[in-house]
Amino acid sequence: MSSASNIGFREALRYRDFTRYVAARFCATIAWQMLGVAVGWQVYAITKDPLDLGLVGLVQFLPFLALVLPGGQIADRADRRLILVIAYGVEALCALVLIAFTISGSTAVWPVFVAMALFGAGRAFWMPSGQAMVVNLVPTEVFPAAVGFNSGLFQTAVIVGPALGGILYAVGEMSLRWSGALLVYGVAFVLLLVVVALMWGIRPVRARQSGQSWTLNDVFEGLRFVVRRRPVFGAISLDLFAVLFGGATALLPIYAADILKVGPAGLGALRTAPGVGAALVAAWFAVAPLQRHVGRWMFAGVGLFGIATIVFGLSTSFWLSFAALFLLGVGDMLSVFVRHLLVQLETPDEIRGRVSAVNALFIGASNELGEFESGLTAKWWGAVPAVVVGGCACLGVMALYLWRFPELRRLDRFPKPHVTD
Repeated sequence: MSSASNIGFREALRYRDFTRYVAARFCATIAWQMLGVAVGWQVYAITKDPLDLGLVGLVQFLPFLALVLPGGQIADRADRRLILVIAYGVEALCALVLIAFTISGSTAVWPVFVAMALFGAGRAFWMPSGQAMVVNLVPTEVFPAAVGFNSGLFQTAVIVGPALGGILYAVGEMSLRWSGALLVYGVAFVLLLVVVALMWGIRPVRARQSGQSWTLNDVFEGLRFVVRRRPVFGAISLDLFAVLFGGATALLPIYAADILKVGPAGLGALRTAPGVGAALVAAWFAVAPLQRHVGRWMFAGVGLFGIATIVFGLSTSFWLSFAALFLLGVGDMLSVFVRHLLVQLETPDEIRGRVSAVNALFIGASNELGEFESGLTAKWWGAVPAVVVGGCACLGVMALYLWRFPELRRLDRFPKPHVTD
């Protein structure tokens, strides 16, 4: 048998269910990224209030916070494939609400917040199930290459989705004389229907020992597991605080409209930049998975993320801003790759859904609460100080974790996969 270090992504693509899964995730990510561009531009065009951009993140996080731990429990007890089908169906409903809002011509943005709350509720179920399921779709020795390819395809969608969303928005406004948002939401709705069909074609996937009875105590087992594993807890919480303070993407509509003055197409291009950087790193890891000094690489990624955030905050040039966001994506993927493999390889399959739910909770808190934090501080101080202070706080968090988690800093290799007898 080939060693894991010699196995590339082509081996992972031999498995039909994995191929369907990554194709569905690719389409779903394009849809989400398109929605992100359209919602941000539409809301800011209506209200001109940075706090409303932050509220878009907050209303996604609150239902996610309430449902993600039960979602992890369900992922360990039910068919993970079926959970994904239902959850992505909810995402399609979110797109329908946005379509209805745009057709109505309303200037009250609360229906957008309702749609984003539906999005957060759906994500509370598909995120833990999706993260927990990948390891069930390929053999253990293929898993690192599968993660690298999955991450690379995800980042490709992160590149394509915002650019496509920005272009469709501009085309809808100028050439077709439609609402640009309506065109984007319609395409996203069709893509989400494709996702549901692809996920339905995957064989049922259940965790080992999924027939055990459910208890309230089991819901928190994933959280207890993470806290007991210091390298896992350090990796997840480091990402939480770094992105919470350093996230600037919520304020991109302000930069595109008022600082860089590049319009919705420029907004789409700016949102692609982190994906370009992350995709290059993920593609490299798909061909040559990271083997040594994984802790150092993770901290280096967080440091680069913080520095790039500061540069972006101070920039008044579109191309310098694009380059800073590109480097931000490089740093983010370095951190994400290490964290994801640590979580999945350290976790027994029978609780992988619940641990993935905890991971998803931390990611959701960093992203959506980070958006709210950015919108709130931009309301107080202005967009530029909010981004720069956030980048400095990210570097401060990295320094604190270098001191408090020396075992994470010294981590050389990924652990061997946890196998349940």
